[in-house]
Amino acid sequence: MKGKIKVREILRLAAPILMYLPIYGIWFSLLEKHRFSHYALIHTTLDDKIPFCEVFIIPYVLWFFYVSGTVLYFMFTMEVEDYYKDVMFLVTGMTLFLLISTVFPNMHQLRPAVMPRDNVFTHMIETLYKTDTPTNLWPSIHVYNSLGTMIAVRNSKRIKKVGKIFSDILGVSIILSTMFIKQHSVYDVLTAFSMAIIFYLVFYHSTVVESFCKKREEKLAFRYD
Repeated sequence: MKGKIKVREILRLAAPILMYLPIYGIWFSLLEKHRFSHYALIHTTLDDKIPFCEVFIIPYVLWFFYVSGTVLYFMFTMEVEDYYKDVMFLVTGMTLFLLISTVFPNMHQLRPAVMPRDNVFTHMIETLYKTDTPTNLWPSIHVYNSLGTMIAVRNSKRIKKVGKIFSDILGVSIILSTMFIKQHSVYDVLTAFSMAIIFYLVFYHSTVVESFCKKREEKLAFRYD
């Protein structure tokens, strides 16, 4: 019986994400396929000073496991407060990104025309370039979601110090990777930081959010620790 209750509660926690991901996926896909009449070109002088470094494709790809893995960890350990704050932070930023991309189409021209080297990492980047167009990149969701995950891990009472240090190292590596593989401009990164600061205050220093999380915890059939 206890196992059935746990499964039911996990499904309840998962429901918001399961409903949102298809919406995000369809919306983003439509943006990628649609060709707008005008794209704002994003570029800074710092972009030209950052070298192309293909090895950073590794942390860039690890982002998918880092962000989703943290959400799943909070879900399956029934850390309700950490889970909802993390999910609300991510979903809000991702939705704002979609809205910005819809009303303010943007692009960059940072990618190298020819790969400077021939190795497994440049091959991975070439594959990435083929599947992900250099459009609708501002602000960087890679950076924003990494910051959100770092914040969530840092605020977790369950995750130990070593886990938090590892999270910080991986998160910083992912953020740097977006610029070193020429997937994002410095401007994309800085605006993602600005967004993260605002929504950190909203979701981690708000009595409304705290009250919501406590109410959700009280509705669980059982609790851990």
